[in-house]
Amino acid sequence: MTPGARVKSAVAVRRLSADDYDAIMDLWQRAGLHIRPQGRDARAAFAGQMASGVQTVIGLEQDGRLIGVVVATHDARKGWINRLAVDPAHRRQGHAARLIEEAERVLHAQGIRLVAALVEDWNEASLRLLQREGYVLHRDIYYLSKRDSQDV
Repeated sequence: MTPGARVKSAVAVRRLSADDYDAIMDLWQRAGLHIRPQGRDARAAFAGQMASGVQTVIGLEQDGRLIGVVVATHDARKGWINRLAVDPAHRRQGHAARLIEEAERVLHAQGIRLVAALVEDWNEASLRLLQREGYVLHRDIYYLSKRDSQDV
């Protein structure tokens, strides 16, 4: 090793809590996710989602810094991979696949056997990633939503 070179520590997986809110929001911003700080991503809303019991937030940490996160949710019959993000400086190292695997493990432990993800049509990298992880692209399904405001 080159003198003065820093050895990276191992990447640790852990369940995150509402106390990790600031680190999660920081990562989502670094990763380019659209954040709704006045709506569903507000601190109080996030804490309520965590307290609901149907949301598990999983993080990857390296050297004490959050480098990846995924939100696993379910409606008692179908699980969802949500808000998957990896720090741009740590991409293409298998971290997203590891987060998906951990989210699936958590959902399966809760009795969920069907796991899905919504991906915007422009996000080719995420589409390829999920397909590599065994997810099937359904081109015959439309996503519709009704929102009280643009912040939800």
